[in-house]
Amino acid sequence: MYEYAIAWEWLAFAARWFHVITAIAWIGSSFYFIALDLGLVKRPHLPPGANGEEWQVHGGGFYHIQKYLVAPAQMPEHLTWFKYESYFTWISGFLMLCILYYGGADLFLIDRHVLDISPPVAILISLGSLALGWVVYDLLCKSPLGRNTWGLMAVLYVVLVFMAWGYTQLFTGRAAFLHLGAFTATIMSANVFMIIIPNQKIVVADLIAGRVPDPKYGQVAKQRSLHNNYLTLPVIFFMLSNHYPLSFGTQFNWVIAALVFLMGVTIRHWFNTTHARKGRPTWTWIVTVILFILIMWLSTVPKLLTGETDTAAVAPAFQQFAGDPHFPAVKQLVSTRCSMCHAAEPVYEGIVRPPNGVMLENDAEIAAHAREIYIQAGRSHAMPPGNITDITPDERKLLVAWFESAVEGKKQ
Repeated sequence: MYEYAIAWEWLAFAARWFHVITAIAWIGSSFYFIALDLGLVKRPHLPPGANGEEWQVHGGGFYHIQKYLVAPAQMPEHLTWFKYESYFTWISGFLMLCILYYGGADLFLIDRHVLDISPPVAILISLGSLALGWVVYDLLCKSPLGRNTWGLMAVLYVVLVFMAWGYTQLFTGRAAFLHLGAFTATIMSANVFMIIIPNQKIVVADLIAGRVPDPKYGQVAKQRSLHNNYLTLPVIFFMLSNHYPLSFGTQFNWVIAALVFLMGVTIRHWFNTTHARKGRPTWTWIVTVILFILIMWLSTVPKLLTGETDTAAVAPAFQQFAGDPHFPAVKQLVSTRCSMCHAAEPVYEGIVRPPNGVMLENDAEIAAHAREIYIQAGRSHAMPPGNITDITPDERKLLVAWFESAVEGKKQ
């Protein structure tokens, strides 16, 4: 069992780095070509069929790039395809989903206080949602609504918000955000695999056969590429969100997710407008900051929404936490709910070392990690994963009262 757990951990490590490498390659090439496309300038001297050109300087040299909106008059001698970055990003991401969330469904995927289901059922729901997402998205794009780019994007946003809410009704908060990222990434990668590359292959085949390619293939591919452009930043956020429990582990996590999608739009709009040489719309950054402040406000579950006291988390020195009147009860709570994993020798099945090296076995260790306990298990439900140890709402309130009492005590 020990060797199996270690091997599984290294498999997760390898899959994560594989995913990081391929994602950087995909996102990098995607952002570059979007910027290139928006910066193209149409000049009189361009050859027939060329839609624009761009001069760039990098690495000690100059690059002269021309774009043909449909295709050149004849097939070029060498053609570089950009597709495997997308394919392997999705494959490596799905591999990570299988290793971490399907392999550890009881711990990371299922929260029986949200929905009491078995691991096989949870996995089937997960797989079904990813497949259904692509089908619904593709049908919307091919419907009459697809001819209205911005109207289509508005409807797609509603779908994404619904999925954000739906995932939080099915899985742990952490898994809900991860699945929202996987849902979006599946649409993006399927756009490349099912639409963009096949359309480009049709154009190439027409060139080889001496036929004039139909412009519609390029137009459809460009629309899907535009969607991918605006979805990229939210996907990155959701893939990294497991490090930030105040985003996924709070009551209004699905609203936070909806606002994250809007932040992705505002940020990309600034870059797209700038690359197209249409000005620098600084208002997009103002809106982004407002959205982020709203997210921070929602994550603290303010009194206006829940009736609870809204106390800001601060980061004081830790030496007084063990002396707070709440500490004996907190120590007992941590011992029964947390230390089976956060110990020098964890007793929870499948865990061979304390997660992130955090041990909570004595007064000093508990006090030293007071802020993390407060955020991860008090203010949010990130810990225990899936509430596997059945920590109660009253116990979470105790952790909040302990931390905030100690902080107030240090102020006096």
